[in-house]
Amino acid sequence: MRQRVVRVALTAALVAVVLLAVPLALAIRSSLYADQRDTLERAALSGAVRVSPDYTTGDPVELPAPPSAGRLGLYDTHLRLRAGSGPGTGDAAVRQALGARVVRGRSGDDLTVTVPVSHAERVIGVVRASSPAHAVRDRVLAVWAVLAGACALALAVAVLVARRQARALAAPLEELSRHSRAVTAGDLSVRAAPSSIAEIDQVARTHNEMLHSLTELLRHERDFTANASHQLRTPLTGLQLTLEAGLAQEGDARLRPALEEALATTRRLQSTVEEVLRLSRSPGLPRPPAPSVPVAQMLRETEDHWHGLFARDGRRLLCTTGDLPDDALVPGTPVAEILGILLDNARVHGRGTVRLMARDLGDALALDVADEGGIETPQPFEREHTSDGEGEGIGLALARDLADSLGGRLSLTSHRPTTFTLLVPVRQDETGDDTGDGSG
Repeated sequence: MRQRVVRVALTAALVAVVLLAVPLALAIRSSLYADQRDTLERAALSGAVRVSPDYTTGDPVELPAPPSAGRLGLYDTHLRLRAGSGPGTGDAAVRQALGARVVRGRSGDDLTVTVPVSHAERVIGVVRASSPAHAVRDRVLAVWAVLAGACALALAVAVLVARRQARALAAPLEELSRHSRAVTAGDLSVRAAPSSIAEIDQVARTHNEMLHSLTELLRHERDFTANASHQLRTPLTGLQLTLEAGLAQEGDARLRPALEEALATTRRLQSTVEEVLRLSRSPGLPRPPAPSVPVAQMLRETEDHWHGLFARDGRRLLCTTGDLPDDALVPGTPVAEILGILLDNARVHGRGTVRLMARDLGDALALDVADEGGIETPQPFEREHTSDGEGEGIGLALARDLADSLGGRLSLTSHRPTTFTLLVPVRQDETGDDTGDGSG
């Protein structure tokens, strides 16, 4: 911004200087030449007054001193030099002056002025005054040099003033930019300081008000997250302990499958709550990494959980793993949560057989969830939308956010049949421990 302000100011000053200096330089040149010709004319008129009509009979003529570095001479009607200095024979300007008029002109490298000498209404001679043109030209160049120096000084002053103004304008904006970067990094305590520029102060006040509102909003969200964490974790933990205690007791064997399913559902619900709370952390705060699990294990657990749910609806779930490497690890809980959202979306809004396919892409894993239905919503990941165009669509939006938090990507790769593809980075198990924790 500083360079831009300086360039604009320098351009404006340069245009102003050119528009002023060029006409002024031409006017100075014309004025100096006109002044020199006026000087020559005065000298010639002064000489013409002193010429006596008897000079033709030999009466001596006393001409005044010629102009500085110039010449002054008297010519008769035959163009002969009779007194003073000048060419021996009169030139064209002398011949023109014999017509009873003052002639200003140029002869070779000299400026000339010729004045007729009259007596009894008859021209009896011509006084010619001349001076070298280079003397005037040197004066013109000297004045132009002074003018150029003044223009250069004006441009230098303009640059200094522009740089000072640029600093005054840019400093508050640069400070505001630093504050914005600090906010982006997660520091919500910074505030923009006032400056001496009203417009920038208005922007700073708006920025501070926006930051205050954002801070309050984030504080309310953090409070809600903390409250939800406390209020959900405690009863879920208690429910899990109660179900585990029920399974440990010897009772009706017919209730055992139901208790085991309830315990598994409770554990999945607790994992979902933990993952949502992990995702709800502010972007500037560190998020704890999700534990990594082998891909094959995670897919088997997903298929075991969802197979019965689809079977109850009279539908099939086919899981194809292909040639997946045994040492490929992915963040188990987030990926399982995303697949759960996609499979639930296919169960509720899709039709026919649902296929879960895993493809190895080298440093990434592609997981496709497809059913035999179609989707008409142009933006299924936007909240307030679902695959059938109704509802709030929080599930797919949450799945996309979970994928982004893992460094992956979730996209709709086919509208009919409906196919969602999850790309998630994988890492190789270098220790041989299939259950080691780490980030995916």
